[in-house]
Amino acid sequence: MTRNERAETSPRREEPRVRALPGQRLVNLVVRGLLRTPGLSSLIGSRLLTLYLVGRNSGRHYSVPVAYLADGDDLLLGTSAGWRHNLRLGQPVAVRLRGKHRWADVMTYTEESDVVSAYALMARSNPTFAKLNSIRLGDDGEPDKSDLHLAWLGGARAIRLTPQ
Repeated sequence: MTRNERAETSPRREEPRVRALPGQRLVNLVVRGLLRTPGLSSLIGSRLLTLYLVGRNSGRHYSVPVAYLADGDDLLLGTSAGWRHNLRLGQPVAVRLRGKHRWADVMTYTEESDVVSAYALMARSNPTFAKLNSIRLGDDGEPDKSDLHLAWLGGARAIRLTPQ
């Protein structure tokens, strides 16, 4: 088999499909402020939380506003962004949820079936999540299966936070 034949037959990783908004840093700055503001945090905190992460290599501290879906007592997140690498199994992560600091245990899903299932659930309940992750919704509100697969190929991961 030649080098080109091997490249054509092996599965190819797609580029991340998540879209960063223009001015994302400014948007994140404003959202973090709103999530810290009493009163407002309970309004916009029904879909957004702030994760407090420490860089695994740099040791820098980051605060990342992210959308979540309540799934029972757990919180379900989806991302292909690089900050996900700073979540460590067995180490709780600090979150600000509805204005209150809490700790949460972390479980990251990387298997296609787990990620696709979680992304389908999040896309159904949050059309903005679907749009930002290039997942088309049918007339019946169901996410396109090929788009869910492409999201996984593009590095999408599902994260389950269990608040302590």
